[in-house]
Amino acid sequence: MILALCTALGGCSSWFSDDFEDPQVRLLKVDVVKAKLLEQQFILRFRIDNPNGQDFPVRGLDYAVQLNGVPLASGASSDWFDVPARGHQEFSVPVRTNLWRHLKDIVEALDNPEQPIRYSLRGEVKTGLLFGRSVHLTRNGEIIPGNYIPEDSP
Repeated sequence: MILALCTALGGCSSWFSDDFEDPQVRLLKVDVVKAKLLEQQFILRFRIDNPNGQDFPVRGLDYAVQLNGVPLASGASSDWFDVPARGHQEFSVPVRTNLWRHLKDIVEALDNPEQPIRYSLRGEVKTGLLFGRSVHLTRNGEIIPGNYIPEDSP
């Protein structure tokens, strides 16, 4: 049993070494589920890319998203999943918010399939099992409502 534990922890050591490259997180799409005056529901679709040579577990994501400079949502996702080595994983986060002042502009932007929407994503990805590591992220890019693949800006 001790041998199994030591072997398992040996794989975790690469998360703390200098060889570990931070994963890339980006916002792929924002779907409008429901848009009423005092409550709006969206689905945020994210993608995490793993540049490392081994799988790593994700224990959650803390996030704050702005669309065209308007705060859309902030919160935490507690979904657990593994991102394959040199691969990616997509996942969705449902959010509820109250954007009554900006609702018309956001819904119109999301309904125009050819017009890019600027986004800003700030947050923290929590990785690891026993000994976690937090990866801070800041990303600016664009999503195009008519496409599933975003056009990122540097």
